[in-house]
Amino acid sequence: MKSKVYFTRELTPEAVVGLYERLGIELTGKVAVKLHSGERGNQNFLGPEFWRPMIERVSGTVVECNTAYEGARDTTERHIKLLRDHGWSRHFAVDLLDAEGPDLELDIPDGYRIKKNYVGKNLTRYNSMLVLSHFKGHPMGGFGGALKQISIGVASSYGKKYIHGAGCTEDYFSTENDLFLESMADAASSVSALFSGRIAYINVMKNMSVDCDCCAVAEDPCIADIGILASLDPVALDQACVDLVYASSDEGRPHLIQRIESRNGIHTVEMAQRLGIGNREYELVEV
Repeated sequence: MKSKVYFTRELTPEAVVGLYERLGIELTGKVAVKLHSGERGNQNFLGPEFWRPMIERVSGTVVECNTAYEGARDTTERHIKLLRDHGWSRHFAVDLLDAEGPDLELDIPDGYRIKKNYVGKNLTRYNSMLVLSHFKGHPMGGFGGALKQISIGVASSYGKKYIHGAGCTEDYFSTENDLFLESMADAASSVSALFSGRIAYINVMKNMSVDCDCCAVAEDPCIADIGILASLDPVALDQACVDLVYASSDEGRPHLIQRIESRNGIHTVEMAQRLGIGNREYELVEV
């Protein structure tokens, strides 16, 4: 059966809430809202004002994890300061999931490359999760969407190294890229399973650079804004976003496609489907 992906061309905070309500799920209990806090200096990330109505709609707590690379988010102290400077902790309750160790280990018995996922231990505080992703390119993943958000995004600083290195934390950024993509799919499967039936995904196709929001120095957006998509299936959601990029008539389309294809970005989606996270076959419902 095809998964449903809801789509609107209206790029407003209110439209995000409207798509969430189309999903037919009510996230209950203590809701973790996973988003990207934005590296210091990045000009493309979506900030608190854009996400505010959606976060308030679920009375959520913004959750993040430290990075594996040097920057403004690689230590708890620096990341907490950035969360304040970017306005997240001024507007919302915020939880840096791996602020203190030890990490929470999630088993991945069917993982292709990794059998463990190391995530911020505070994840156990939450009953459900809302995944808010800014869809755009990525220097290593080809693109970043829902699957990246629940893999690298939820992993602790150590867990990010473990995923990048496909199980090896030494010289982790030099791992063969397909192994990294497969490890991302493995990690995503563990978080999807943890919140099974209690997780929803929204991707926003706006400010789409070939670079990620993790880049302090990022290229400006290269392709026209497309819209907002939502689904209970992260595989279908990311596939739909990629398909909309290919279907675009914007002159910047080839640049973003080159980034996706040169990193074999669709491989993460392929592997996620094999792992049973979701379905690449979808019905796009425009609202």
